[in-house]
Amino acid sequence: MEHGGALDAHEHTEHAEHAAHARDPFISRVAISVAFLAVLAAVSGSLETVEGGRALQSTSEAVLQQDEATDTWSEFQADSLKKHMYTIAADAGGRSAADYRKNAKAYAETQKTLKQQAQAKERERETLLGAAAAHEDRHHWLAGAATLFEIGIAMCTVAIITRRRWLWYTSGGFAVVGLALLATTYLA
Repeated sequence: MEHGGALDAHEHTEHAEHAAHARDPFISRVAISVAFLAVLAAVSGSLETVEGGRALQSTSEAVLQQDEATDTWSEFQADSLKKHMYTIAADAGGRSAADYRKNAKAYAETQKTLKQQAQAKERERETLLGAAAAHEDRHHWLAGAATLFEIGIAMCTVAIITRRRWLWYTSGGFAVVGLALLATTYLA
């Protein structure tokens, strides 16, 4: 939720409170509804911001894991070249052939470890990307909920001005759907 939305909700609340001073029970009920909807809009907006931040954090961590995996795979490839060079040198024979075979074997062992490390980093990247997608989905659901609560606030304000009950009831419908979105966000 944008900061302007919070200010708008506050302004609608003030209008509702001012109208409530007219001592009309309908106006008082609608004013309480505005306050309730403003709290729900603020909660949804705050949760939306948190989920957006978590999505960004998970994505950033996934990028770092991919960078580390790429570096590890590069080291794996460099060791592969060294292993092959030592193998070729060992196959050529000579006084150092045994040392060359030993070095080739050491690089082969190092490659096994590097491969496991790179694959582990890639699995972690996938886990983080999945988490980022889940946070982004929640972010969208929460944005929808906050929007519905804000529409309900605006409808309550119009209900106060026009004294139309159907507008107030309709704002309640928006609130129910907003609550359903809010609940679905964390239950789905």
